[in-house]
Amino acid sequence: MNLAVIGGGAAGMMASVLAARKGARVDLYERNEKTGKKLYITGKGRCNLTNACDMEELLGSVRSNPKFLYSAFYGFTNQDAMDFFEKEGLKLKVERGKRVFPESDRSADVLDTLRRAMKKAGVRVHLNSRVERVYKEEGRFFLDLPGGKRAEADRVFVATGGLSYGSTGSTGDGYRFAEELGLKVTACCPSLVPFHIKEAWVKELQGLALKHIAIRVLDGKKVLCEDFGELLFTHFGVSGPVILTASSVCGRKAMEKELKLLLDLKPALSKEQLDARILREFEAAKNKKFGNAASVFFPAKLTPVMVALSGISPDKRVNEITKEERKRFLAIMKELELTIAGPGGYNEAVITKGGVSVKEIDPATMESKKVPGLYFIGEVLDVDAVTGGFNLQIAWSTAAAAAEHVC
Repeated sequence: MNLAVIGGGAAGMMASVLAARKGARVDLYERNEKTGKKLYITGKGRCNLTNACDMEELLGSVRSNPKFLYSAFYGFTNQDAMDFFEKEGLKLKVERGKRVFPESDRSADVLDTLRRAMKKAGVRVHLNSRVERVYKEEGRFFLDLPGGKRAEADRVFVATGGLSYGSTGSTGDGYRFAEELGLKVTACCPSLVPFHIKEAWVKELQGLALKHIAIRVLDGKKVLCEDFGELLFTHFGVSGPVILTASSVCGRKAMEKELKLLLDLKPALSKEQLDARILREFEAAKNKKFGNAASVFFPAKLTPVMVALSGISPDKRVNEITKEERKRFLAIMKELELTIAGPGGYNEAVITKGGVSVKEIDPATMESKKVPGLYFIGEVLDVDAVTGGFNLQIAWSTAAAAAEHVC
């Protein structure tokens, strides 16, 4: 049985190895000069390749169509993914949040492991080979390749990724293949992406990371999401783990309307406890200027911004600050309000939300219900998850489901 795998990313490489091991004759077509370009930059070059959580948390971390992945996740679990890499000689480690990384902290080692496994299994890799069209005639698939060449296959795996990081080759080819073959593709948008912020003062905080803060994203009075963790200010807005997760929950809404982002800079303290602390600090610094005294509460870069937002003159003596001014100062520490102008673009997004509709795909096998022998795996599907290794687990599990069925 001849199998053509289109796309040499995480899902494509894993699927080609597993299918070849089961006896399929596998040809993998990759448009770039090497496989795994996006995988190489995953996890800031460290490659968070899965998460060692239990199955309930694994499924709970999927934002779009988690029920669709039930069979695939149980068929090839996160433990199965870890076993695969360790049996291939890659040593792993588990870090905070049960995130799994190569012990070396090098994504290149994950790629080398997959490439060795492909070579050992006999996968034929065709680089610089962008598939321009896929069609089916008389029960066989045909792939149009550069230079007027054409390839044939009994089965086809589409593992072309989404639209994020287009420079790595993710340009939406798989969506076009699906639509040309009669499948529905849901609306797409960037996900796991920074937020652009309207307030100009954010630019003054570029590069500042706040490690233990709480956030809430509001649509009017409705709370869309809440989280706790690390946030990073950028030249255009905010990023960091809590923001990327928030974008996976409300990315589409953030594209349609302005949302409010509330930061609690002191989440460990209630308003009453924080007020008591402010009173203590003000008493100890009662003869100091407010601009100097406020520095005890914030990192140096944040202090002048918070002083300005408080509306209290930085030259005002602390013992002259009124109760109303103190309450206002407390309020912005507990609910610092920012306006989300929209999510970043695909060039900043870790993944794409949306894709080939899961209603078109058999959840146990990843095979198209309309076109027998055609399979969709990985990010090209309308499934996505929060950060923490969950999206790569989707790639491994859907790849394994397709490989198991096709063989």
